[in-house]
Amino acid sequence: MKATVKSSGIYYGWVVVLITFLTLLLSAGIRSMPSILMLPFEKEFGWSRGGISSVISIGIFLYGLVGPFSAALLQKFGIRRVVVASLTVLAISLSLTPMMTALWQFEVLWGVVSGLATGMMANVLGVTVSNQWFVKSRGLVVGLLTASAATGQLLFLPLMANITVEIGWRYSIYAAVAAIVVVLVIVLIWMRNHPYDVGAAPYGTEEVVKPVAFKGNLFLTPLRTLRSAMKSSTFWLLAGTFFFCGFSTNGLIGTHLIPACGDFGIPEVMAAGLLALMGLFDLVGTTLSGWLSDRFDNRKLLFWYYGLRGLSLMFLPFALSAGPTMLLVFSVFYGLDWIATVPPTVKLASKEFGKENAGMIFGWIVVAHQIGASVAAYGAGVIRDWLGTYTFPFVTAGFVCFLAAIMALRISKNRAAAQQPPVMGT
Repeated sequence: MKATVKSSGIYYGWVVVLITFLTLLLSAGIRSMPSILMLPFEKEFGWSRGGISSVISIGIFLYGLVGPFSAALLQKFGIRRVVVASLTVLAISLSLTPMMTALWQFEVLWGVVSGLATGMMANVLGVTVSNQWFVKSRGLVVGLLTASAATGQLLFLPLMANITVEIGWRYSIYAAVAAIVVVLVIVLIWMRNHPYDVGAAPYGTEEVVKPVAFKGNLFLTPLRTLRSAMKSSTFWLLAGTFFFCGFSTNGLIGTHLIPACGDFGIPEVMAAGLLALMGLFDLVGTTLSGWLSDRFDNRKLLFWYYGLRGLSLMFLPFALSAGPTMLLVFSVFYGLDWIATVPPTVKLASKEFGKENAGMIFGWIVVAHQIGASVAAYGAGVIRDWLGTYTFPFVTAGFVCFLAAIMALRISKNRAAAQQPPVMGT
Protein backbone atom coordinates (compact mmCIF):
# COMPACT_ATOMS: atom_id res chain seq x y z
CA MET A 1 0.00 0.00 0.00
CA LYS A 2 2.82 2.42 0.85
CA ALA A 3 4.53 1.76 -2.49
CA THR A 4 1.25 2.25 -4.37
CA VAL A 5 0.56 5.57 -2.66
CA LYS A 6 4.05 6.89 -3.32
CA SER A 7 4.16 5.79 -6.96
CA SER A 8 0.74 7.23 -7.79
CA GLY A 9 1.53 10.64 -6.31
CA ILE A 10 -2.01 10.84 -4.89
CA TYR A 11 -2.47 11.40 -1.19
CA TYR A 12 -4.48 8.41 0.02
CA GLY A 13 -6.64 10.64 2.18
CA TRP A 14 -8.40 11.79 -0.97
CA VAL A 15 -9.25 8.15 -1.75
CA VAL A 16 -10.71 7.84 1.75
CA VAL A 17 -12.67 11.06 1.18
CA LEU A 18 -14.09 9.64 -2.07
CA ILE A 19 -15.14 6.38 -0.39
CA THR A 20 -16.64 8.31 2.53
CA PHE A 21 -18.46 10.55 0.03
CA LEU A 22 -20.01 7.48 -1.62
CA THR A 23 -20.98 6.02 1.76
CA LEU A 24 -22.59 9.22 3.01
CA LEU A 25 -24.26 9.71 -0.38
CA LEU A 26 -25.88 6.29 -0.13
CA SER A 27 -26.90 6.77 3.51
CA ALA A 28 -28.48 10.16 2.77
CA GLY A 29 -30.25 8.82 -0.31
CA ILE A 30 -31.82 6.00 1.67
CA ARG A 31 -32.83 8.35 4.50
CA SER A 32 -34.64 10.53 1.94
CA MET A 33 -36.67 7.64 0.50
CA PRO A 34 -39.61 7.83 2.98
CA SER A 35 -40.71 11.08 1.32
CA ILE A 36 -41.23 9.07 -1.87
CA LEU A 37 -42.91 6.20 -0.03
CA MET A 38 -45.39 8.37 1.88
CA LEU A 39 -48.05 8.58 -0.85
CA PRO A 40 -47.78 4.91 -1.96
CA PHE A 41 -48.05 3.72 1.66
CA GLU A 42 -51.01 6.02 2.23
CA LYS A 43 -52.70 4.46 -0.80
CA GLU A 44 -51.78 0.78 -0.30
CA PHE A 45 -51.98 0.40 3.47
CA GLY A 46 -54.37 3.23 4.36
CA TRP A 47 -51.92 4.72 6.85
CA SER A 48 -52.43 8.41 7.68
CA ARG A 49 -49.81 10.98 6.82
CA GLY A 50 -49.39 11.67 10.53
CA GLY A 51 -48.78 7.97 11.23
CA ILE A 52 -46.18 7.66 8.47
CA SER A 53 -44.60 10.92 9.61
CA SER A 54 -44.22 9.50 13.12
CA VAL A 55 -42.03 6.70 11.71
CA ILE A 56 -39.90 9.20 9.81
CA SER A 57 -39.71 11.36 12.93
CA ILE A 58 -38.35 8.49 15.06
CA GLY A 59 -35.84 7.57 12.36
CA ILE A 60 -34.60 11.14 12.13
CA PHE A 61 -34.26 11.39 15.92
CA LEU A 62 -32.30 8.14 16.28
CA TYR A 63 -30.20 9.10 13.24
CA GLY A 64 -29.01 12.08 15.26
CA LEU A 65 -28.93 10.50 18.72
CA VAL A 66 -26.45 7.80 17.69
CA GLY A 67 -23.95 10.42 16.44
CA PRO A 68 -21.90 11.00 19.64
CA PHE A 69 -21.67 7.27 20.27
CA SER A 70 -20.77 6.75 16.63
CA ALA A 71 -17.80 9.09 17.19
CA ALA A 72 -16.65 6.90 20.08
CA LEU A 73 -17.11 3.70 18.05
CA LEU A 74 -15.17 5.17 15.12
CA GLN A 75 -12.30 5.99 17.48
CA LYS A 76 -12.42 2.59 19.18
CA PHE A 77 -12.90 0.20 16.26
CA GLY A 78 -11.90 2.26 13.24
CA ILE A 79 -13.82 3.73 10.34
CA ARG A 80 -13.75 0.59 8.18
CA ARG A 81 -15.29 -1.81 10.71
CA VAL A 82 -18.03 0.58 11.80
CA VAL A 83 -19.08 1.44 8.25
CA VAL A 84 -19.10 -2.23 7.18
CA ALA A 85 -21.28 -3.18 10.17
CA SER A 86 -23.67 -0.27 9.53
CA LEU A 87 -24.07 -1.06 5.83
CA THR A 88 -24.75 -4.71 6.62
CA VAL A 89 -27.47 -3.88 9.16
CA LEU A 90 -29.00 -1.35 6.77
CA ALA A 91 -29.11 -3.91 3.95
CA ILE A 92 -30.89 -6.42 6.20
CA SER A 93 -33.42 -3.81 7.31
CA LEU A 94 -34.25 -2.78 3.76
CA SER A 95 -34.46 -6.39 2.57
CA LEU A 96 -37.22 -7.06 5.10
CA THR A 97 -39.22 -3.92 4.23
CA PRO A 98 -41.18 -5.38 1.25
CA MET A 99 -42.60 -8.05 3.59
CA MET A 100 -44.17 -5.64 6.07
CA THR A 101 -47.95 -5.40 6.45
CA ALA A 102 -48.41 -3.17 9.54
CA LEU A 103 -47.33 0.30 10.60
CA TRP A 104 -45.42 -1.03 13.64
CA GLN A 105 -43.22 -3.08 11.31
CA PHE A 106 -42.40 0.07 9.34
CA GLU A 107 -41.68 1.70 12.70
CA VAL A 108 -39.14 -0.99 13.61
CA LEU A 109 -37.44 -1.35 10.21
CA TRP A 110 -37.23 2.33 9.22
CA GLY A 111 -37.86 4.20 12.43
CA VAL A 112 -35.45 2.22 14.62
CA VAL A 113 -33.08 -0.05 12.66
CA SER A 114 -32.57 2.14 9.60
CA GLY A 115 -32.36 5.26 11.77
CA LEU A 116 -29.57 3.77 13.90
CA ALA A 117 -27.68 2.26 10.94
CA THR A 118 -27.67 5.43 8.84
CA GLY A 119 -26.85 7.47 11.95
CA MET A 120 -23.53 5.63 12.14
CA MET A 121 -22.80 6.99 8.66
CA ALA A 122 -23.85 10.59 9.21
CA ASN A 123 -21.97 13.89 9.49
CA VAL A 124 -19.89 12.60 12.41
CA LEU A 125 -18.23 10.16 10.00
CA GLY A 126 -17.24 13.06 7.74
CA VAL A 127 -15.89 15.06 10.68
CA THR A 128 -13.86 12.04 11.89
CA VAL A 129 -12.35 11.49 8.44
CA SER A 130 -11.46 15.16 8.00
CA ASN A 131 -9.88 15.42 11.47
CA GLN A 132 -7.81 12.25 11.14
CA TRP A 133 -6.60 12.66 7.56
CA PHE A 134 -6.38 16.45 7.09
CA VAL A 135 -4.91 19.52 8.72
CA LYS A 136 -4.82 21.69 5.63
CA SER A 137 -8.11 22.10 3.70
CA ARG A 138 -10.14 20.58 6.54
CA GLY A 139 -13.07 22.94 5.98
CA LEU A 140 -13.16 22.07 2.28
CA VAL A 141 -13.23 18.35 3.10
CA VAL A 142 -16.06 18.82 5.60
CA GLY A 143 -17.95 20.79 2.94
CA LEU A 144 -17.46 18.07 0.33
CA LEU A 145 -18.54 15.28 2.67
CA THR A 146 -21.52 17.27 3.91
CA ALA A 147 -22.53 17.91 0.31
CA SER A 148 -22.72 14.15 -0.23
CA ALA A 149 -26.14 14.25 1.44
CA ALA A 150 -27.35 16.58 -1.29
CA THR A 151 -25.80 14.41 -3.97
CA GLY A 152 -27.59 11.40 -2.47
CA GLN A 153 -30.88 13.14 -3.09
CA LEU A 154 -29.75 14.23 -6.53
CA LEU A 155 -29.11 10.63 -7.60
CA PHE A 156 -31.64 8.68 -5.54
CA LEU A 157 -34.87 10.66 -5.46
CA PRO A 158 -35.68 10.92 -9.20
CA LEU A 159 -34.54 7.35 -9.83
CA MET A 160 -36.43 5.87 -6.90
CA ALA A 161 -39.52 7.97 -7.61
CA ASN A 162 -39.54 6.77 -11.20
CA ILE A 163 -39.11 3.12 -10.15
CA THR A 164 -41.88 3.54 -7.56
CA VAL A 165 -44.31 5.05 -10.07
CA GLU A 166 -43.50 2.67 -12.93
CA ILE A 167 -43.14 -0.75 -11.25
CA GLY A 168 -43.86 -0.26 -7.55
CA TRP A 169 -42.21 0.84 -4.32
CA ARG A 170 -40.86 -2.62 -3.51
CA TYR A 171 -38.55 -2.52 -6.50
CA SER A 172 -37.13 0.81 -5.37
CA ILE A 173 -36.21 -0.93 -2.10
CA TYR A 174 -34.49 -3.75 -4.00
CA ALA A 175 -32.50 -1.19 -5.99
CA ALA A 176 -31.37 0.48 -2.75
CA VAL A 177 -30.19 -2.87 -1.35
CA ALA A 178 -28.18 -3.52 -4.52
CA ALA A 179 -26.49 -0.11 -4.13
CA ILE A 180 -25.61 -0.94 -0.51
CA VAL A 181 -23.91 -4.17 -1.58
CA VAL A 182 -21.76 -2.32 -4.14
CA VAL A 183 -20.62 0.32 -1.63
CA LEU A 184 -20.02 -2.37 1.01
CA VAL A 185 -17.55 -4.13 -1.31
CA ILE A 186 -15.75 -0.83 -2.01
CA VAL A 187 -15.41 -0.09 1.71
CA LEU A 188 -14.12 -3.59 2.46
CA ILE A 189 -11.38 -3.34 -0.18
CA TRP A 190 -10.16 0.27 -0.09
CA MET A 191 -11.21 2.04 3.11
CA ARG A 192 -8.43 2.81 5.63
CA ASN A 193 -8.83 4.18 9.16
CA HIS A 194 -5.88 6.54 9.59
CA PRO A 195 -2.91 7.99 7.61
CA TYR A 196 -0.60 5.78 9.71
CA ASP A 197 -2.17 2.72 8.04
CA VAL A 198 -0.58 3.73 4.73
CA GLY A 199 2.58 5.24 6.18
CA ALA A 200 1.46 8.82 5.55
CA ALA A 201 1.19 12.00 7.60
CA PRO A 202 -2.06 13.97 7.87
CA TYR A 203 -2.44 16.22 4.84
CA GLY A 204 -0.67 19.51 5.47
CA THR A 205 1.93 18.05 7.86
CA GLU A 206 5.15 16.04 7.48
CA GLU A 207 5.20 13.86 10.61
CA VAL A 208 3.79 10.32 10.49
CA VAL A 209 2.16 9.63 13.86
CA LYS A 210 0.23 6.74 15.33
CA PRO A 211 -3.48 7.33 16.00
CA VAL A 212 -4.37 8.06 19.62
CA ALA A 213 -6.00 4.98 21.13
CA PHE A 214 -9.50 5.37 22.53
CA LYS A 215 -9.38 4.26 26.17
CA GLY A 216 -12.67 5.52 27.52
CA ASN A 217 -16.04 3.87 27.98
CA LEU A 218 -18.00 3.74 24.70
CA PHE A 219 -21.21 4.78 26.45
CA LEU A 220 -20.02 6.99 29.31
CA THR A 221 -17.34 9.01 27.49
CA PRO A 222 -19.82 10.72 25.10
CA LEU A 223 -22.05 11.53 28.09
CA ARG A 224 -19.14 12.99 30.05
CA THR A 225 -18.14 15.02 27.01
CA LEU A 226 -21.69 16.34 26.77
CA ARG A 227 -21.73 17.28 30.47
CA SER A 228 -18.54 19.27 30.04
CA ALA A 229 -19.69 20.91 26.80
CA MET A 230 -22.94 22.04 28.42
CA LYS A 231 -20.91 24.49 30.52
CA SER A 232 -20.10 26.45 27.35
CA SER A 233 -22.53 29.03 25.95
CA THR A 234 -21.05 28.36 22.51
CA PHE A 235 -22.30 24.77 22.68
CA TRP A 236 -25.84 25.89 23.50
CA LEU A 237 -25.88 28.46 20.71
CA LEU A 238 -24.54 25.98 18.16
CA ALA A 239 -27.00 23.32 19.31
CA GLY A 240 -29.86 25.84 19.24
CA THR A 241 -29.12 27.04 15.74
CA PHE A 242 -28.77 23.45 14.58
CA PHE A 243 -32.16 22.58 16.12
CA PHE A 244 -33.69 25.19 13.84
CA CYS A 245 -31.52 23.98 10.97
CA GLY A 246 -33.00 20.48 11.23
CA PHE A 247 -36.49 21.90 11.71
CA SER A 248 -36.22 23.78 8.41
CA THR A 249 -34.43 21.18 6.23
CA ASN A 250 -34.68 17.38 6.34
CA GLY A 251 -37.47 17.38 8.91
CA LEU A 252 -39.75 19.67 6.92
CA ILE A 253 -38.68 20.06 3.30
CA GLY A 254 -36.95 16.70 2.97
CA THR A 255 -39.99 14.88 4.38
CA HIS A 256 -42.96 16.92 3.23
CA LEU A 257 -42.14 18.79 0.01
CA ILE A 258 -43.20 15.89 -2.24
CA PRO A 259 -46.56 15.38 -0.44
CA ALA A 260 -47.07 19.18 -0.42
CA CYS A 261 -46.54 19.25 -4.18
CA GLY A 262 -49.07 16.41 -4.46
CA ASP A 263 -51.65 18.64 -2.76
CA PHE A 264 -51.29 21.03 -5.71
CA GLY A 265 -51.46 18.33 -8.37
CA ILE A 266 -47.73 18.27 -9.09
CA PRO A 267 -46.66 14.71 -10.06
CA GLU A 268 -44.48 12.78 -7.63
CA VAL A 269 -41.62 12.31 -10.11
CA MET A 270 -41.54 16.05 -10.85
CA ALA A 271 -41.57 16.86 -7.12
CA ALA A 272 -38.71 14.42 -6.55
CA GLY A 273 -36.88 16.18 -9.38
CA LEU A 274 -37.24 19.47 -7.51
CA LEU A 275 -35.63 17.92 -4.42
CA ALA A 276 -32.90 16.50 -6.63
CA LEU A 277 -32.33 19.97 -8.11
CA MET A 278 -31.96 21.30 -4.58
CA GLY A 279 -29.39 18.58 -4.05
CA LEU A 280 -27.45 19.69 -7.12
CA PHE A 281 -27.30 23.31 -5.99
CA ASP A 282 -26.56 22.31 -2.41
CA LEU A 283 -23.60 20.31 -3.68
CA VAL A 284 -22.27 23.62 -4.98
CA GLY A 285 -23.41 25.69 -2.00
CA THR A 286 -22.09 23.41 0.74
CA THR A 287 -18.74 22.82 -0.97
CA LEU A 288 -18.37 26.58 -1.40
CA SER A 289 -19.40 27.01 2.24
CA GLY A 290 -16.53 24.73 3.28
CA TRP A 291 -14.11 26.87 1.29
CA LEU A 292 -15.54 30.06 2.80
CA SER A 293 -15.37 28.64 6.33
CA ASP A 294 -11.56 28.41 6.00
CA ARG A 295 -11.39 32.13 5.15
CA PHE A 296 -14.18 34.16 6.80
CA ASP A 297 -15.92 34.68 10.14
CA ASN A 298 -18.07 31.57 10.53
CA ARG A 299 -20.60 33.35 12.74
CA LYS A 300 -21.39 35.81 9.96
CA LEU A 301 -21.61 33.00 7.43
CA LEU A 302 -24.23 31.30 9.61
CA PHE A 303 -26.13 34.59 9.95
CA TRP A 304 -26.46 34.90 6.18
CA TYR A 305 -27.23 31.22 5.63
CA TYR A 306 -30.08 31.12 8.13
CA GLY A 307 -31.44 34.50 7.12
CA LEU A 308 -31.58 33.62 3.42
CA ARG A 309 -33.11 30.22 4.18
CA GLY A 310 -35.83 31.94 6.21
CA LEU A 311 -36.69 34.17 3.25
CA SER A 312 -36.91 31.20 0.90
CA LEU A 313 -39.27 29.32 3.24
CA MET A 314 -41.53 32.34 3.54
CA PHE A 315 -41.66 32.33 -0.26
CA LEU A 316 -42.52 28.61 -0.58
CA PRO A 317 -46.33 28.74 -0.03
CA PHE A 318 -46.58 31.31 -2.83
CA ALA A 319 -44.31 29.19 -5.06
CA LEU A 320 -46.52 26.11 -4.57
CA SER A 321 -49.65 27.96 -5.59
CA ALA A 322 -47.94 29.80 -8.46
CA GLY A 323 -46.76 26.65 -10.23
CA PRO A 324 -43.59 24.92 -11.48
CA THR A 325 -41.67 28.06 -12.49
CA MET A 326 -41.77 29.60 -9.03
CA LEU A 327 -41.00 26.22 -7.47
CA LEU A 328 -37.94 26.06 -9.69
CA VAL A 329 -36.83 29.46 -8.35
CA PHE A 330 -37.37 28.23 -4.79
CA SER A 331 -35.43 25.01 -5.44
CA VAL A 332 -32.37 26.89 -6.71
CA PHE A 333 -32.39 29.54 -3.98
CA TYR A 334 -33.15 27.12 -1.13
CA GLY A 335 -30.85 24.43 -2.51
CA LEU A 336 -27.75 26.63 -2.35
CA ASP A 337 -28.39 26.98 1.38
CA TRP A 338 -29.73 23.48 2.24
CA ILE A 339 -26.94 22.26 4.53
CA ALA A 340 -24.34 24.97 3.95
CA THR A 341 -24.53 25.56 7.71
CA VAL A 342 -22.52 22.42 8.52
CA PRO A 343 -18.93 23.52 7.67
CA PRO A 344 -19.09 26.77 9.72
CA THR A 345 -20.70 24.90 12.62
CA VAL A 346 -17.98 22.23 12.54
CA LYS A 347 -15.25 24.90 12.43
CA LEU A 348 -16.73 26.77 15.38
CA ALA A 349 -17.08 23.54 17.39
CA SER A 350 -13.50 22.48 16.60
CA LYS A 351 -12.16 25.92 17.55
CA GLU A 352 -14.07 25.94 20.83
CA PHE A 353 -13.55 22.34 21.97
CA GLY A 354 -10.43 21.11 20.16
CA LYS A 355 -9.85 18.60 17.37
CA GLU A 356 -9.82 15.60 19.73
CA ASN A 357 -13.34 16.33 20.97
CA ALA A 358 -14.81 17.76 17.76
CA GLY A 359 -16.40 14.50 16.62
CA MET A 360 -18.31 13.87 19.85
CA ILE A 361 -19.23 17.51 20.43
CA PHE A 362 -20.48 17.89 16.88
CA GLY A 363 -22.34 14.60 17.34
CA TRP A 364 -24.28 16.14 20.23
CA ILE A 365 -24.93 19.28 18.19
CA VAL A 366 -26.33 17.01 15.46
CA VAL A 367 -28.62 15.45 18.08
CA ALA A 368 -30.19 18.90 18.50
CA HIS A 369 -30.44 19.14 14.69
CA GLN A 370 -32.29 15.84 14.49
CA ILE A 371 -34.60 16.67 17.39
CA GLY A 372 -35.63 19.77 15.45
CA ALA A 373 -36.04 17.69 12.30
CA SER A 374 -38.05 15.09 14.19
CA VAL A 375 -40.40 17.74 15.59
CA ALA A 376 -40.94 19.20 12.11
CA ALA A 377 -41.38 15.81 10.40
CA TYR A 378 -44.12 14.71 12.80
CA GLY A 379 -45.64 18.12 13.50
CA ALA A 380 -46.01 19.11 9.86
CA GLY A 381 -47.74 15.80 9.08
CA VAL A 382 -50.20 16.24 11.95
CA ILE A 383 -50.89 19.90 11.03
CA ARG A 384 -51.46 18.87 7.39
CA ASP A 385 -54.03 16.28 8.53
CA TRP A 386 -55.65 18.93 10.74
CA LEU A 387 -55.62 22.01 8.49
CA GLY A 388 -55.37 20.38 5.07
CA THR A 389 -52.37 22.55 4.12
CA TYR A 390 -48.63 22.90 4.79
CA THR A 391 -48.62 26.71 4.76
CA PHE A 392 -48.40 27.15 8.54
CA PRO A 393 -45.40 24.79 8.99
CA PHE A 394 -43.52 26.42 6.09
CA VAL A 395 -44.05 29.98 7.38
CA THR A 396 -43.16 28.93 10.95
CA ALA A 397 -39.89 27.43 9.70
CA GLY A 398 -39.07 30.71 7.99
CA PHE A 399 -39.46 32.62 11.25
CA VAL A 400 -37.33 30.20 13.29
CA CYS A 401 -34.55 30.57 10.70
CA PHE A 402 -34.50 34.31 11.38
CA LEU A 403 -34.13 33.51 15.09
CA ALA A 404 -31.24 31.14 14.30
CA ALA A 405 -29.51 33.91 12.33
CA ILE A 406 -29.60 36.20 15.37
CA MET A 407 -28.34 33.40 17.64
CA ALA A 408 -25.35 32.78 15.34
CA LEU A 409 -24.12 36.33 15.85
CA ARG A 410 -24.19 35.86 19.62
CA ILE A 411 -21.50 33.17 19.48
CA SER A 412 -18.35 34.63 21.03
CA LYS A 413 -15.63 35.27 18.44
CA ASN A 414 -12.59 35.15 20.73
CA ARG A 415 -13.61 32.67 23.37
CA ALA A 416 -10.69 31.18 25.31
CA ALA A 417 -9.95 27.47 25.03
CA ALA A 418 -9.61 27.08 28.78
CA GLN A 419 -13.08 25.59 29.13
CA GLN A 420 -12.59 22.80 26.63
CA PRO A 421 -13.96 19.44 27.74
CA PRO A 422 -11.50 16.66 28.58
CA VAL A 423 -9.90 14.74 25.75
CA MET A 424 -11.75 11.60 24.70
CA GLY A 425 -10.94 8.62 26.81
CA THR A 426 -10.20 10.54 30.00
